[in-house]
Formats: sequence, C-alpha cells, structure tokens
Amino acid sequence: MPKDAVRNYPPGVTILKQSCRGPSCAPAVQTMMDIARWLLQEAAAEPELLPTFEALFWRMNAAGLPVHRATLHIGTLHPQLLGFAWNWRASDGLCDEVQVKQSTADTDAFKLNPLRRLYEQREPIRRNPQTAEAQAEFPIMRDLAEGGYTEYLALPLGGEGFRHAMTLATANPSGFSDDHLEQIERLLGLFTLHVERHIAARIATNALGAYLGPAAAGKVLSGDIKRGSGEAIRAVIWVSDLRGFTDLSDRLDAPDMIALLNAYFEIFAGSVLSHGGEVLKFIGDGLLAVFPLGEEPRTAGNSALAAAEEAQAGLARLSAEPSPELANVAGWRPLKAGIALHEGEVFFGNIGAPARLDFTVIGPAVNEASRVEALQKSIGRNILITAAAARHIDVPLESLGDYPLRGVAAPMAILSPFDRATSAPMAAAS
Repeated sequence: MPKDAVRNYPPGVTILKQSCRGPSCAPAVQTMMDIARWLLQEAAAEPELLPTFEALFWRMNAAGLPVHRATLHIGTLHPQLLGFAWNWRASDGLCDEVQVKQSTADTDAFKLNPLRRLYEQREPIRRNPQTAEAQAEFPIMRDLAEGGYTEYLALPLGGEGFRHAMTLATANPSGFSDDHLEQIERLLGLFTLHVERHIAARIATNALGAYLGPAAAGKVLSGDIKRGSGEAIRAVIWVSDLRGFTDLSDRLDAPDMIALLNAYFEIFAGSVLSHGGEVLKFIGDGLLAVFPLGEEPRTAGNSALAAAEEAQAGLARLSAEPSPELANVAGWRPLKAGIALHEGEVFFGNIGAPARLDFTVIGPAVNEASRVEALQKSIGRNILITAAAARHIDVPLESLGDYPLRGVAAPMAILSPFDRATSAPMAAAS
C-alpha cells in the first residue's frame, strides 16, 4: 500500500477515480496464456476500464514482463474535454483515471510531450530516457530518468478520428528485449478490444451528457428511450430569457450574436449546473432547467435562487468587463436577462415523433413558469419567484403582489429577492 496516495497533476487534469490495490489485484504467478484467457473471459465482464487496466500490468509483472509504468490516453467527443487517461506505476502502487480539458492541448507541457508527435505522425516512439539526446528532445525524459526508467515506448492504438495511445516504461537495466516486446504486443492486441468497448461507451455518455444533460443522458443510456416513457417529478423550474434579443439579432452580425449567446449561456447554464440543477433545453435565447426537489426540497429551492443570483451577477460582470470575443463588438451592453423560478409537478421523459425524440419536461407548471418570466418586462425585476417556489427558500423575499397569468385561472403571488448587501430590491431586467 503506498504511503502517500496522492499524485500531482498539472492544471486542466482532474483525478476522477483512483485505485491502490497493488499486486493484490492479480495472481502471484501468471503465464502469457493465463493473461490471454483472463482478457478474453473475466475482463470482458468488467464494466469499468480502470480495474482492467490496473490488473493487466500487475499480471504482466507476475508473468515476468518488466513493465513498471504505463499510461493509456483516449480522445472523446465533448466540447470541454480533450479526453481521458489512465496512469499506473508499480513504484507507488497507484492507478489513476483522469479527465483532461481541451485547454491542455495549448500548454508547452503537451506540445513538448511525445504524445503530440505520436498523434501527428501515428508512428511508435522508442527512447532511452537516460540519454541526453532523449532528454533534449522530450523534457519528460528527465523525469523518467530520475525515476530510474531505462526505456520508454509510446504506441498508437486504434480509434480512427480520435487520439488514442499507450505508453510503457521499464526500469529493467537492459530495457525491453525483443521477446518482451513481442509478448507485450500480443497482450495489448487483446486489451485494445476492451479499450474500444469502453471508448464507445464513454463517448456515448459524454456526447449525450453534453447535449441532453447528465440526468437525461443516464436515462437514455439505461434504455429508457420509448416514446412516452418517463416519470412525474416535483421540481423548482427555471425559465430565463434574454432581454432585447430580437433587436440584438437585427443589429449584430451572426458571428457576433453567436459569441454573445455563448457567453450568456455559459454564465447562466454554468450557474445552474454548479448549483446542482439540470439544464434541459436552449430555445433561442431562452433556457429551461430544473432543480428536482427529491428528499430535500429546501436544498433545491435555495440552490435555484443561489444559481439565479450568481447568473445575474455574472451577466453584470460580463457587461462591465467583456470577454475578448465581445470586447470589440458594439451595441450589446448592458446585457440583461430575466429569470423565473416556479415549483410544481412536471413530466420528465421522452416526447416527440417515433423517429425523433426529445427528453424534456412538460406540464402546467412549465407553462406557468414561462408566463411568470414574461412578467419581467412589466414588473422590472430580473428574478421573479412564485409563492410555490418561495416556500422552499430560506432567505427573506419581497412580496410584489398577485398577478394574473395568461391561461391560468387564478392570479399568482410573485416575490423577488432583496439585494443581500443593501436589502434593496434587485435591479430591473428591462
């Protein structure tokens, strides 16, 4: 068991899972036939790639193959992620699964890494980290040399169209022999089948998560895809809308309008997600989200309000200090938006035509939330909260009175938060 179960990674790389089972996850003695049989049978039933990857190299060691460090890198379909990696070392007994942000591709550490050349040329790279030439070519070789490694391999894996690779290193004084490499290649051929299986599942999860949201993606991937299937849930419903969108669309060029919408949605959707909400749909300049009540309704209500206040504060900052993409765009400031929070029962499920479905929420409460959001123009507050949602919120709210809503039988009580610093009503949205 390692004394210190922590590894330091550069910015943009986050540990998702870690295993420290060490040699105990593999038999003490293995043959090549044993490992091949395991890859074709038991390993095929393993739902996670991390334990399979970890066990493979401990089994290799048990079979006398001197692999002492290994990494696996796969690309993915995600707007913010470059991919995922698995890192194993015999020296500390740890095996990590990490996710890598797109931004890391622009760092010097990546540009000077053997992986970049591997991705560009798709040719194996074999170096002795102990040599000055290798260290001058790739700075990571200095770290490998200090770790006692004597040979390093970077190998491309299948997956056309994505970046997939594996690296291996040994501390064996004579490096890898031809016999070692032949046996390793044979085993990696079988292991790649598992990698491709997990890559397909990971890409599906990430792509669906980015377009549908985690909750909806999870339901779809679990087989909940029949039209009309779903469930009734109670939730705090978020409906937001950008003020003056039609006028902005008429005045701004399409690329500038896209940049503006992306900045706005990054702030608003990011606030929802950071407070545990589920973003369901972007409709033009509108955003539909939910905070399911679950077993702690007050958590959902307080989180929804915190997200709304964070979103409005972020929008104000954007107007005061535009991002580089918007700094030279004229005529859009100040950017304002309204948010309505309502609580009620919604149907969360599959709706649409047999060949084209959407996973969303519907119900009278959704329509009522939309009607409340439309009141922003006349009331002049940028966050409106119905009495139904307010009963799940702990902070004091100002009552604005009862308002009739189109298509709703009785007037609805509307409230709005105070400015926490001044106890004054929140600023107008129009």
